[in-house]
Amino acid sequence: MAENISNFLRQVSVPDKYEAIRSELCNFVERQKQKGRCVVLVTSGGTKVPLESRTVRFLDNFSSGTRGASSAEYFLQEGYAVIFLHRSRSMKPFLRHFSHLNYLDLLEFKTTTESSSQIQVKQSFEKMVGTQLEKHQTAVSDDRLLGVEFQTLSEYLQLLHASCQAVSLLNNKVMLYLAAAVSDFYIPKEQMPEHKIQSGDGPLQLSLEMVPKMLQPLVKEWVPDAFVVSFKLETDQELLVKKAQQALAKYCHQVVVANLLETRKKEIIVVTTDSHKVIKLTDSQLDSGVEIEEHIIKELISAHSHFIQHVTKV
Repeated sequence: MAENISNFLRQVSVPDKYEAIRSELCNFVERQKQKGRCVVLVTSGGTKVPLESRTVRFLDNFSSGTRGASSAEYFLQEGYAVIFLHRSRSMKPFLRHFSHLNYLDLLEFKTTTESSSQIQVKQSFEKMVGTQLEKHQTAVSDDRLLGVEFQTLSEYLQLLHASCQAVSLLNNKVMLYLAAAVSDFYIPKEQMPEHKIQSGDGPLQLSLEMVPKMLQPLVKEWVPDAFVVSFKLETDQELLVKKAQQALAKYCHQVVVANLLETRKKEIIVVTTDSHKVIKLTDSQLDSGVEIEEHIIKELISAHSHFIQHVTKV
């Protein structure tokens, strides 16, 4: 399996500025190590699978990155440094609070003299903007947030590998929080048409290859000492915990966060090899703006702390 993912990474093109990104990752991790911080690599958003070399059409995964972005905020709140590996144009920490708004609606002109004016935040949004701006600036000034963008499946896997290589330096003080929705299928480059597929050619028939599973080599080779959290999304309640336990047995990582599609914002199950814990919000909590990610992160940080203190991987 490790050989399959290695072959895949050798065959696909690397992202633009790949070496610069690798250098930035390594430098960021080294600074966190010097400061004795725990680091979490949060993956977020869905991956795009091109259907043509000069891409017009593509297959996409359902994910706006809300869970990853909100989780990154709560990790920062708890003192972790965060590498945020996210799909471009998906939700971002702090900015996500304004995703339902037109940014220009937050602003207005304030006349200072007869011939000049200034742009300012409307009074009705000052508290909201100020709160998120302060949190963002604190994370940046503390050097605890690094954003890395991807679009395609190949970019995601290349940058995930580079990120894992960088954070492996931290041994058990790193957590991987793999919340990205990763495509299961792709079209190999040599089978992809160069130009836009023409509708005049008739019905489109696709033959897709399976994407090599990366969790096993990630756990066993890329970051063997890390605390690894994966996600399991199902639509059948009866399968949820069973599939999570099967994943833990197969890949030998620490935690699966299991959730159902319809209730993922209200209820999740934290599954380990010897337990599962339900985290559920009440309707009143949801109405008051409580986010389930806050509870997830506190549970995971507690488990990570125990892992650092008591668990040595053989």
